[in-house]
Amino acid sequence: MIKERVMSSTGVFADQLERIAEGDPWYGPNIDQVLADIITTDAAAHPIPNAHSIWEITLHLTAWVREVQRRLQLGIWQMPEEGDWPAPEAVSPANWSAAVNALSDAHAALAEELSRFPEGRLDESLGGTRDHAMGSGQTYRQMLHGLLQHDAYHLGQISLLKKALRRT
Repeated sequence: MIKERVMSSTGVFADQLERIAEGDPWYGPNIDQVLADIITTDAAAHPIPNAHSIWEITLHLTAWVREVQRRLQLGIWQMPEEGDWPAPEAVSPANWSAAVNALSDAHAALAEELSRFPEGRLDESLGGTRDHAMGSGQTYRQMLHGLLQHDAYHLGQISLLKKALRRT
């Protein structure tokens, strides 16, 4: 008989966060794998008119992962401290590497915060009025599901931008 491993809901969120960041997600490559071979000039490029660059998306992801961690800690919603779409630093390999590392660090810090977050609070509401742009008016559980969806959505965009760069 195979024993089923029972995982808390916060454990499930931490597991899924780890999978999308650096593990083995169901859909394909994780964030680390997608970003690993991107050179600085490609990260800063805009191969699709009126679309964000890979670098801009990476900073956007980082800002929202940090914001979700802050919301878990403080129970207060606001826009990310860095803004919704932070501007990249000057284009350099060191700055691109720092942006990639910051995203990885943000995911690790959020997973750590989840290990401390009380399971019983997941269905508490965060923020009064529903605001899609701010991610308010939802439960912590909905917010965490939303962050995973947000990561997967933007990872798909990064993958498409990589393909567009290979044709140019």
